[in-house]
Amino acid sequence: MSNYKIETKCVQGGYTPGNGEPRQIPIIQSTTFKYATSEYMGKLFDLEASGYFYSRLQNPTCDSVAAKICEMEGGTAAMLTSSGQAASFYSVFNIATCGDHVVASSAIYGGTYNLFAVTMKKMGIDFTFVSPDCTEEELNAAFRPNTKAVFGETIANPALIVLDIEKFANAAHAHGVPLIIDNTFATPVNCRPFEWGADIVTHSTTKYMDGHGAAVGGCIVDSGKFDWMAHKEKFPGLCTPDDSYHGITYAEKFGQEGAYITKATAQLMRDFGSTPSPYSAFLLNLGLESLHVRMKRHCENAQAVAEYLEKHPKISWVNYAGLPSNQYYERAKKYMPNGTCGVISFGVKGGRTGAELMMKNLKLAAIETHVADARTCCLHPANATHRQMNEEELIAAGVPGDLIRYSCGIENAEDLIADLEQALAQI
Repeated sequence: MSNYKIETKCVQGGYTPGNGEPRQIPIIQSTTFKYATSEYMGKLFDLEASGYFYSRLQNPTCDSVAAKICEMEGGTAAMLTSSGQAASFYSVFNIATCGDHVVASSAIYGGTYNLFAVTMKKMGIDFTFVSPDCTEEELNAAFRPNTKAVFGETIANPALIVLDIEKFANAAHAHGVPLIIDNTFATPVNCRPFEWGADIVTHSTTKYMDGHGAAVGGCIVDSGKFDWMAHKEKFPGLCTPDDSYHGITYAEKFGQEGAYITKATAQLMRDFGSTPSPYSAFLLNLGLESLHVRMKRHCENAQAVAEYLEKHPKISWVNYAGLPSNQYYERAKKYMPNGTCGVISFGVKGGRTGAELMMKNLKLAAIETHVADARTCCLHPANATHRQMNEEELIAAGVPGDLIRYSCGIENAEDLIADLEQALAQI
């Protein structure tokens, strides 16, 4: 469906039923698949034939939904994972191992920061965190001979910093490594990072893609544009035989369009098993069908709420790239001309105490760890998702202690503003 617009891909991508087949993607709720001969199953294990043998690796329902997201992003191959955290982990660990190094934006989701700075560091992978607003010289200085990737977020969660994707892509490619972009907040409806030089895209599909707080999930999409064999000394996992999988050299057998995802599926999913259930994939697909409609409303509501808060005397600051006063306004117009997302961050006068009091009195907006839902919700990240960070790390991540993350749902904007008004009146 490469010639169709994003709206059509949201609705009909990934699955085309044949004559008399189900119109909706079928839920193949089976762990295993039957074959007539052992010889054919051997071909599946050798990756010589196409098919399914165990749902820990691949499942038809999950693959159909992954194919839809792949079409939406403009990639060549994709896979679903059980969560966005699993997608972030796989995306890096697929090409970086013990003794390697990764450059990452410091303004990323707190869970991802902890994954990189603590857990993966224990696995022997070192990360250098750079400001998303660093100069080209500062960015290039972060690279080492053993650097294997660059990681950033289109719109940082919750700092809402808009990444200069082209700058980070150019630096990554100058050093012979791919750029991995978490595109969760923008979604492919508002931004397609591959068009700006990114090589791999990840998603927490739990957020806007699902949109209803129904199923946790993640996705990794490969652009198919990074030439692994041109830098084969950096990526032996893709460019030399895999002894754990019949001596296959992924980059040779599947080319640059399929090597990355095939390795992540055949090797990482086999060993770590962060598998989404077929039913969760089915629910995700239902969310994707309305994503293009919902994203427009999320952005409209966020714009209205941000403009209201910017003028309110009890609000000390508002961060939303749709505001002309925002420092990322022009960058957002470049990368996301149709809107950014429905998430706003702001500070209440009175610091943490004022923020907690305001949140306590909200009636429509629920205090939740979740974000990017059809229902409006809010969070105090310094006390929740970024709780593991010290004050210096919070500032580096763009998450000051008074920051409130407010995620506009698809309700009526006037009702959201009225709810904020009565809550702020309690301060």
